[in-house]
Amino acid sequence: MTTADRSKVLDDLEAWFGRFISVPDDRDLSLLTLWTTATHLALETYTSPRLLIDSIMPGSGKTTVLDHFQRLCFAPVQAASLSSPALLVRLLQNGIRTICIDEVDRSLAPDKPGVGDLIGILNSGYRRGATRPVLVPAKGGNWEVKEMPTFAPVAMAGNSPHLPDDTRSRAIRVLLMPDLNGTVEDSDWEYIEGDALKLGRRIADFADEVRDHVPTMQVDLPKGCIGRAKEKWRPLKRVAVAAGGHWPEIADELILRDLAEADAERDAGLQSLPPGMVMLRDLFDVWPEGRDFVPTNELVTRLIMHNPEYWGIKSAYGKELTAHRMGKLVSQASKVTSVRPGGRGPRGYSRAVLAPIWRQLGIGRNESGASG
Repeated sequence: MTTADRSKVLDDLEAWFGRFISVPDDRDLSLLTLWTTATHLALETYTSPRLLIDSIMPGSGKTTVLDHFQRLCFAPVQAASLSSPALLVRLLQNGIRTICIDEVDRSLAPDKPGVGDLIGILNSGYRRGATRPVLVPAKGGNWEVKEMPTFAPVAMAGNSPHLPDDTRSRAIRVLLMPDLNGTVEDSDWEYIEGDALKLGRRIADFADEVRDHVPTMQVDLPKGCIGRAKEKWRPLKRVAVAAGGHWPEIADELILRDLAEADAERDAGLQSLPPGMVMLRDLFDVWPEGRDFVPTNELVTRLIMHNPEYWGIKSAYGKELTAHRMGKLVSQASKVTSVRPGGRGPRGYSRAVLAPIWRQLGIGRNESGASG
């Protein structure tokens, strides 16, 4: 398999995802491509970042992504009804599998019994060699402790799931949006199953072709990609380098985007809390006509006056909306953070940046006089 052939496998996989998955940033299609391919090389890359397939509302395509993983990832298993830590480790006792967990906003809810142990396994299992002690039947009706492997690629899908920070730090996030304009195809498996499985075999062939070179591969990572970020991104960069072509540059773009988002959230004082559609809808409603940039503090005041029951002192949150809280809601819902134009003056938001998000969510679609 030539370098051009290897690169084309990933190109075709990215095009495949683009046919069926709607994302606000096309680079997330590249991310899905690299992560899917990396599941076939998990042992060789040593670590396997958790993939968080996120959305702010149902019907955005999360289950669709997992359906495609069932045909494209390495030894996939759906674990929507994951009920206990013991079940998870037993799924892996005969070798690595790609674990696909749907509705993690429910199945991994913090108040659900046993979730703490499940989270512990998911956290430890992102690095090769991780194990968990489990009681197994022994001779004479006794039980013995056996170390069971927990290392596996894991994809988690949910509507703004409230995951612990240590789990999120091991995860790479893909944000999906509902396809209200019909720009992507339905995943009609009656017709596309064969093509998907054929593509899956090409991915497996690619992995076999580069498998011996990946474990010792030295790759350059962008400045600042250290610690946990390095553990997350190095496997995908290795896949990109093995593929060649434009894929190493794409991997670097994804890494730099991730680092920039993390820096922006820290600068804005954001916390990892789930967002809501109300914030984006109300932002559209209160945006002053004819202005592109509006300072955050002005938007906060407008939001409180526009919807005092939700953002005011009597809200369920127990206090008025603040700039920090607004920032974290907008960021989690749209991956948009506040900016300071020219590095001076107050932080705020640009209508030009938010407009594509509003369109994808159908916000303002029924506004009088709106085009289309």
